[in-house]
Parts: sequence; C-alpha cells; structure tokens
Amino acid sequence: MKELDNNTIERHGIPSMVLMERAALAAVEALHDEEFDLSRVAAVCGLGNNGGDGVAIARLLHIAGYAAAVVFVGGLEKRSEETARQMAIAESYGVPIVFGCGAEAGEIVANATTVVDAIFGIGGGRAPEGDFLGAVRLVNRAGAAGAEVLAVDIPSGVSADTGEAAGEAVTADATVTFAYKKLGHTIQPGREMSGEVIIKDIGIY
Repeated sequence: MKELDNNTIERHGIPSMVLMERAALAAVEALHDEEFDLSRVAAVCGLGNNGGDGVAIARLLHIAGYAAAVVFVGGLEKRSEETARQMAIAESYGVPIVFGCGAEAGEIVANATTVVDAIFGIGGGRAPEGDFLGAVRLVNRAGAAGAEVLAVDIPSGVSADTGEAAGEAVTADATVTFAYKKLGHTIQPGREMSGEVIIKDIGIY
C-alpha cells in the first residue's frame, strides 16, 4: 500500500496533501453515509499522515458547522510534514486542538458522540505506549460509553499486514480505508475490531 501511495505521488505527480485532502473528504462522506451522530466529534490524531487525515476530517466538519475538536498525541517535533501543515490549516480555521491525554482531552473524547481514530493507521501494529496507549484507551472508553467510533484506514494498534494486535487496540464500529482493503481487515482479531469496512477511491492506483 505504501508503494502504491508513493507511486501515485512520485510517478504520477499527485501531491501527498491532495491525497490527504481526498482521504479526509472520503471519510466525512462515510460519516454522513453511515449516519454517524456528528453532534460532537473528537478526532484523536497521532504523528504520521494518518493523524493528518484526522486533523483534516475535524477541519472539514468544523467548517460545515459541527462541533469538532482534535486531540493530538505525540511530540510536535516528530510530526510528518503533511500533518504539521494540516494542523496549521486547522488552527487558522479555529478548530479546537488539545495536546496529550490529560483531563481536557479526556473530557472532549468522553463527551463526543463520534470519535475518529487517526492515531496510527497502516504504519501501526506495535503495542501502544505512553500517550498513545492513553489515546487508545480514551477512544475505547468512549466507544464503550456509547460513542460511535470510525477508524481511519485500520483501527490503531491492529497490524494492517496480519490483523494481530500486539497490545491494546481500538475497537471501531466502522473503518474507512482507501484504495483497497488490507489483510488486517480480514484476519481476526482485526476483522472484528474494524467493524464495517468502507473502501474509498482517492486516486491511488
């Protein structure tokens, strides 16, 4: 999948930020199509481009008039270039952004009607630690309390290659993934933890 993504960017010349914007638009479309309750949305985002997708999703919902906020986990200096740019764009539009997994982040996620899991993406699969483990737990607690959970690409903590979870992982009601279904969506426990898998075409071939 990463090779196909790079091929689209490098050979065909479609910028990574364009693909990220398409992914965010596709995820918002999935939220509407699946009739998620968008009264209060918390996008829990990590350092990589999966986190950038989540930030862009929150921004699109915010612009559309929904109460959407970002909970960002990880050191800012370790963000991907695209995620840093998406955060700057979101800040310019006035999207609320909370850092870490403290009390404020916990309150935002606990009060959300929909939680977007954008912590790891297909680069995950390792056991979450520190704030990343805290973020996974925030998402799962919200889901257990009645919030709907949409994972971006694959539930955080689940390997896209094997479907295994090395430690704690997100359990989603639905997963929006791009271009193709991943093996991790089809093998237990990833199959069950992914919920309904929605495949969106964003221009990766």
